[in-house]
Amino acid sequence: MGMSAYKGQVKNIKDTPFGYTLSVIGGKWKMVIIYLLAENQPVRFNDLKRQIGSITFKVLSSQLKELELDGLIDRKEYPQIPPKVEYRLTAKAETLLPVLEGLCEWGAKNQNK
Repeated sequence: MGMSAYKGQVKNIKDTPFGYTLSVIGGKWKMVIIYLLAENQPVRFNDLKRQIGSITFKVLSSQLKELELDGLIDRKEYPQIPPKVEYRLTAKAETLLPVLEGLCEWGAKNQNK
């Protein structure tokens, strides 16, 4: 169901599939995290932090928890010292990858115009 199905009927964007999608992947870091996990799975917390760079530990932790609650990433904790935690995409998140690919293609076409 596309955007045209809701034309003239939207009272609150949150009630649409578009609103749901934005609630799951919206924000500054969630799509970046999904992109990096799609490139290299599994990824440890500190490796994600290093690859992103300017994100704080607190914000990264929060974004990962939200993505986990939304069913987009799996978190595997190993019982060892020091603690080892790995993240990977779920099957649900894999269905978002064509959307991210479309965004990358759009960026490639329009970046230098």
